[in-house]
Formats: sequence, C-alpha cells, structure tokens
Amino acid sequence: MAIDLTATDGTHLALHDFGGDGEPVLLLPGLCGHAGEWSATADWLTGTHHVYGLDPRGHGASERRPADVSRAAHVGDTVTALTTIGRASVVGQSLGGHTALLTAARHPELVSRLVLAEAGPQGPDDDTVDMVDRWLGDWPIPFPDRDAAAAYLGGGRVGAAWAAGLLPRPGGWYPAFDRDVMVATVAAAVGACWDEFARIRCPILVVRAGGGVLRADEYARMRRHPTVTAVEFPEAGHDVHLDSPQWWRTAVRDFLSLST
Repeated sequence: MAIDLTATDGTHLALHDFGGDGEPVLLLPGLCGHAGEWSATADWLTGTHHVYGLDPRGHGASERRPADVSRAAHVGDTVTALTTIGRASVVGQSLGGHTALLTAARHPELVSRLVLAEAGPQGPDDDTVDMVDRWLGDWPIPFPDRDAAAAYLGGGRVGAAWAAGLLPRPGGWYPAFDRDVMVATVAAAVGACWDEFARIRCPILVVRAGGGVLRADEYARMRRHPTVTAVEFPEAGHDVHLDSPQWWRTAVRDFLSLST
C-alpha cells in the first residue's frame, strides 16, 4: 500500500507500507532505486517489524523532477516519513544509506537504529558523478521487455529488482527516473561528512560487500565508531541486500534483535 506524503517544500513523496507488526523500520534504496527492491527483505522483516519503504524524490512513484535534490532535501523527506510512522530503525543502501546516516546525525530523536549497506561518510566524488552519467547514458532505452532489462542490468535477483522499477510506455520499458536528475542527485552528495557520522549515538550496523564500492580504508575507519557493529560479505556485490539475501537476512535480523 502506498501512502502519499508531501515534503516541506511541496514535493510529492510515495511511502510504501509493507505491513507487519512491531517497531517500525524504514528502508531507503540507493540512487536510481525504488522501494519495491526491498520486497524480499520485507517478506521476512515483517515477521518482527512494521516495514515501510520510501521512494526518494526523483525516484519511483515520488515526484520525478523535484526542484531540489540536495542532501538536505533528501534528509527532510526522510524526516517527513519518520514523522508519519514514528521513531524507527532506518536501513539504507548506497546513497540511501548516506541519507540515513545524515538523518540519524541531524535528527537522533527519530532514529533508533541505523543500518548502512555499502554506504559511508566519505560519500561520492566527482569521478563517481561522471561514472553515473556515463553508465545511465549507455542504457539501451527503451528496453523491449522486462526480461531484456533484467538481463542487461545484471541478471538474477539484482537484475530482476532493477527491472521491476521500470515503467511501460509506447515503444517499450523506461526508467522511473530521469538521467539528469540522478546525476544532479549524486553530485549534490559529493563531500565527506565524518563529523556528522561521529555524532551518531544510536547502534549502527555497517555492511560491506567484497565486490562493492565501500572502500576498505573507509570501512576500517567506520569500525572505530563506538556504536558500530561491522560485517563484511566477501563474495557479495554492491546491491548486497539482493545479491546475498541469506547473509543479509542473518546480519540485519541479529542486529535489530539486539537489546539496547
């Protein structure tokens, strides 16, 4: 079920209620992602928690071309969602993890636990912005069907989840986002936020994939934070929640079940 929200600047947001009982958990996808990619996680997490997923501005069913794609705007959207569902554990992957980190630092009263999957305080750099622009520019849009899209986008669970976010239009299947908005979104995240990471006091789970993008030196520095529990999946890729679902399930369930 989708809940329509309005951000403080008037931007339309889509908050998806996956159901379940217990303390709330808010799931934030990465750049170009959508809340539906968390469906496999929600399938087991709803057994112990009330699970929600947010389509970030510019993504999914939220407003496609928002006027503001800054980090502050994304944090504000997360605050809007948390104000609706209550204080929650926040789980973010990649750029969604960066948003979750900043939200926990700036609004500690709203975040009870924090899970950062392939995300950290160093943030993207200018090379990442260029890489994202080139990568999206290479997509053979439109895709003739979702199967072709899934194969192009990596195949398996990862490709299927990405393809599930496409929209049918005359001529084929298209992304539910615009390339220039995605490039502007990642560009707005360039710059480190180690001071804000240091201010977080809630329990933090840091998940690194051996085949991902969270660098070893950044991961090692994050592990020195006093509330961090760190796990590494050597054979997983950047979309660790999709790529290694059993490892992911064990790590997250164990972390969320810890007493404080």
